[in-house]
Amino acid sequence: MLKPAGLLSRELTEYPVGRRRTWLLFIAILANFIASYEAQIAPVLPLLLNDLDVTLTQYGVVSAISVIASAISGLIIAPLSDKYGRVKFLVPGLFLTAICVYGMALVGSLSQLLLLRIVLAFVDGMAIGTTAGLVRDFSPRLGRALAFGFWTFGPVGSNFFAAAMAGWTLPIFNTWQSQFIIGGTIAMISAVVIMLNIYDLSPQLRAHVIDDEEAVNKRASAKKQEIALPKMRDILRVPHIWSLSAGISLFLLTYMAIAGFGPKILVDEFQYEPHRAAAIAKYFWLFNLLTLLIAGWISDRLQLRKIVSLIGAILFAIYMVIFLSLFGKEVSEGAMVIYTSILGGVIGVAYGPWCALFSENAEDVNASLQSSAWAVFSLLSKVVSILSTLIAPMVVEAYDWGTWLWIAVGVGVIVYIPCLFTGKGPWLRSKAG
Repeated sequence: MLKPAGLLSRELTEYPVGRRRTWLLFIAILANFIASYEAQIAPVLPLLLNDLDVTLTQYGVVSAISVIASAISGLIIAPLSDKYGRVKFLVPGLFLTAICVYGMALVGSLSQLLLLRIVLAFVDGMAIGTTAGLVRDFSPRLGRALAFGFWTFGPVGSNFFAAAMAGWTLPIFNTWQSQFIIGGTIAMISAVVIMLNIYDLSPQLRAHVIDDEEAVNKRASAKKQEIALPKMRDILRVPHIWSLSAGISLFLLTYMAIAGFGPKILVDEFQYEPHRAAAIAKYFWLFNLLTLLIAGWISDRLQLRKIVSLIGAILFAIYMVIFLSLFGKEVSEGAMVIYTSILGGVIGVAYGPWCALFSENAEDVNASLQSSAWAVFSLLSKVVSILSTLIAPMVVEAYDWGTWLWIAVGVGVIVYIPCLFTGKGPWLRSKAG
């Protein structure tokens, strides 16, 4: 079952089943969480910028360059990981991340900050493709939407964890450097744990559609032919991979606005105190994660991706009309917690099943090219993120946050729904099903 060749190139020649597969899936999700957590800087950003005498505009440039580095890393590493294995790139990246996080505690200038953020973003971009590939590898289609719901816990959950860790330890140590020492230590320990427990599927197993645990092993044993190295261009030439990626990237414009400016939107539009706005905004992430899991479970039970995601997109559009009508009005904090929670929830309903749909569409093109497909999504989502980061402040300065969110919702929904129709897969269950 195991083909030993060192800690970074252990391959499974038989598909893992039962608890073994579940454990390997957990390790892949943990790796994504750690990579996302180590890129977190928001909890100490005010202290860091003040200490380094860096303006918000200067940091905005650093962030934009970092996002570009993240997108480039996905395009470079993803096809290599499809050919030679995910673990060979993911594990060294996690150790490099730990070293860079320690290095953040020594930053003393804007140039040093830029260098380390680029490296951290490069590893984070690499982790998207490699961990998404591993999640596909260890999640048969019967449970893939739920598995990707947990995978999404990486970027979502890391926001919680970083904020909670800072809230607990900053009053004790009183320095922003302490958070990077703590983060580096967590990263190093986690990298060791992941290295000792993570495995790749052999190229022969990766080349099969993962629809059932036992069926994969039967097909692999019955079909022993040589597997050709996968080529990324096989994914790049498929129109619906691009359309699905572009559609969801634009649909997530509102998500990106909340991620980057959520508390500020609440302060500017509803006049909450900054610390109260931050406390309210966290419920967006909590319910986003909850509905990712619930919608994923429903999608898996029905084995339907597109209709569940479409319902989520329609609910999102309807709800945003209600939510945006509140802007400029006086809303109690308790009521805003509910409104913010629902917003995160409806986005999760659309996004969770989309992850499974995208993974399965890529698998049908070439089962070995999962990481390459996710690199396409990562590239387009990063491009949209950069553009929204640059355009949103200009729109807000000229008008207000409500105007920008109307634009984000309109563009997102109008583009996403037609793109969803380009995806391959059933809308409704057949009578036989």
